[in-house]
Amino acid sequence: MTLLQVSNMTHFFGGLRAVHNYNLSMAPGEICGLIGPNGAGKTTIFNLITGIHTPCEGTVQLAGRSLLGLRPHQIAASGLGRTFQNMLLWRHMTVLEHVTLAHYAQLDYGLTGAFFGSRKRHRQERWAQENALRLLAAFDVDRFAGQRVTSLPYGVQRRVEMARAMAIRPKILFLDEPTAGMTPEELVQMIAMIRKIHETFNVAIFLIEHRLKFVMALCRRIQTLVFGEVIAEGTPEAIQNHPDVIEAYLGREEIA
Repeated sequence: MTLLQVSNMTHFFGGLRAVHNYNLSMAPGEICGLIGPNGAGKTTIFNLITGIHTPCEGTVQLAGRSLLGLRPHQIAASGLGRTFQNMLLWRHMTVLEHVTLAHYAQLDYGLTGAFFGSRKRHRQERWAQENALRLLAAFDVDRFAGQRVTSLPYGVQRRVEMARAMAIRPKILFLDEPTAGMTPEELVQMIAMIRKIHETFNVAIFLIEHRLKFVMALCRRIQTLVFGEVIAEGTPEAIQNHPDVIEAYLGREEIA
C-alpha cells in the first residue's frame, strides 16, 4: 500500500527550474530521508507537497487523494503534518497553549458553542488540552507546559514544534532539518525521540537534514538531491558509497 505518491513533480520560479521530475513513493510507517547540498531544492520539495507552492507539473497524492489545489491547512487536515526549518512559534504563548491550539481544527462546536459556552465546547476543549498534555509527555516536555515556549532551550522548542505537528494526528510527518543548531548531545537525544515517536504513533516520517550521520541512523531509504534532481536513491550504505553523492558533497569525509 502506498501512502504518499509524488510523480514527475517539476517546478519553476520565474525562469529558474527549482525541481525537475521528482518522484517519491512512501509506504505507511516508513522513514525516508532527503539530503543534498545547500540550495539543492529540498525545502522547495516540502513546500510543493504541503501546499505552500503548487507544482507546475506532476501529481501529489496522499492515501490515494490528490493534494493539488488544496490549501496548506486542508493538506494538514488530510493527514500531513510538518515542522519548519525556521520554527514558527508564538512568543506570547505557553508550551501547552501551542499544542492545545493545534487541536482546534478537529473541534466542531461551532459559533453557537463559542458564543454561549456550550457543554460540547467545554467537553471538546477539555479533550484538546488533555491530549496536548499527553503529546507533551510523549515528547518529554510536559514539565515545561506552563512556560513561554520562546524562553526555553532550542532543543526543547524543536520538540514542542514536533508535538504541535503531531496534534493533527498525521499519517506522515515532514521534518525540515530537525537538528539544525543542536549540540551533539541534543542530536543523540533527537534521534532517540524520533525513533520513539515513530514506534509509539506508527507514523511515517520524511525528513530533510544536513547532518548525514543523523539521516543514516534513522532512514532505511535516502534520496540525494542536487540542483532540483535526484541523483541517487537507496539504502544508507548505498548512498554513502555512491560516487555521485561523494562528488556532490565534495569528499567522503562529509558523508562518513
